[in-house]
Amino acid sequence: MLFNKSLLLFITYIFLYSSASCANSLAEALDKGKVYANLNLRYENVEQDNAKKDADALTLRTRFGFKSAPINQFSFAIEFEDSRVVAGNDDYHNANGKHSEYSTIADPETTELDQFFVQYKNKSFSSKIGRQVLTLDNHRFVGHVGWRQDRQTFDGVSTIYSANENFIIKYAFINQRNRIFAEEKDVDSEDHLLNASYKTTLGTLTAYGYLLELDNGSDNSLDTWGLRFTNNVKTKNIFYLLEFATQESQSVSIDFDSNYLHFELGTKFNGVTAKVGFESLGSDNGNYGFSTPLATLHKFNGWSDQFLGTPKQGLEDLYLSFAGKAMGGKWKVVYHDFNADEATDIIDDLGDEINISYGKGFGKNYFAGVKYASYSAGDQAAGKVDTDKLWLWLGVKF
Repeated sequence: MLFNKSLLLFITYIFLYSSASCANSLAEALDKGKVYANLNLRYENVEQDNAKKDADALTLRTRFGFKSAPINQFSFAIEFEDSRVVAGNDDYHNANGKHSEYSTIADPETTELDQFFVQYKNKSFSSKIGRQVLTLDNHRFVGHVGWRQDRQTFDGVSTIYSANENFIIKYAFINQRNRIFAEEKDVDSEDHLLNASYKTTLGTLTAYGYLLELDNGSDNSLDTWGLRFTNNVKTKNIFYLLEFATQESQSVSIDFDSNYLHFELGTKFNGVTAKVGFESLGSDNGNYGFSTPLATLHKFNGWSDQFLGTPKQGLEDLYLSFAGKAMGGKWKVVYHDFNADEATDIIDDLGDEINISYGKGFGKNYFAGVKYASYSAGDQAAGKVDTDKLWLWLGVKF
């Protein structure tokens, strides 16, 4: 591996040693650095209309770290993450083979290095090398999956260049994907991420190319090119999103093409934000569905996570959402109607889902919330079953 822990330690040592004689000494950088922590205690329940037992999980995620003050525009950060079952409440399949008789809750017990990077930053350019969180746009193609207790990070190099206040170019090379299933499910890769955005008076236009490849000795690639246009939702009561992408998946024996389409229209009235949208993850003649393996998938296509992998027939998601504030917190209600992009006699209606959430902060450091998802399988839903999920959480950050 190019960016392993030993290399990161070496880079950090050289960085600190070379900076010791600078005016901003190492002692000052450490003294002015920031120690932070975030704890999240969460209960999750899953009920499915199948032979699996209902799942219950009570887990505590602890994340703590340190970020130095800059020395000659260099800084470093180190962060650890731990997820533990609380009070022996582990009646769930954790996606790593344990308790397979239960429904899945993807929060395995783990302790790992969450982030460890060196950063250089000036007014127009910044770069990180090491293990880091990477997100692009709305997380549809690259995200941190922050909803899960073990979030997703990446090993590699990332850069951001701001030619001016309107034009930004981002590039990243990833050689390891640190996924949400603990270290044993991390995968080596050779991924190139390119994202360029230009802000106009009408909105922001973004062009991107995500060239993904697993470094497993096989001939594989997943190349996605797309355009995205959004207006500034902070200054307008009517806002919209338009996005189109095309994808090619290749290996020795497979060559598939598919398209992605997303449009959304929203408005604000009496403190309520309403949106209607349509998202299509296309299919190649029912043999392949458009894929976004680096995404924060939980954010899209329903919180019950029925479509973390796109069916071969593709997926069409027509949704309607309402969000607002009440009693000092934020609430949200979303309805999804799912169908196959390329229907067959067997697979067509992929069901519907209702999502409800409420979250509230207490003071500066505490937060709590409740969330519910109810999925109803369609008559031709590709083996899906009715699923209900409930979450309750309480957290503190400082």
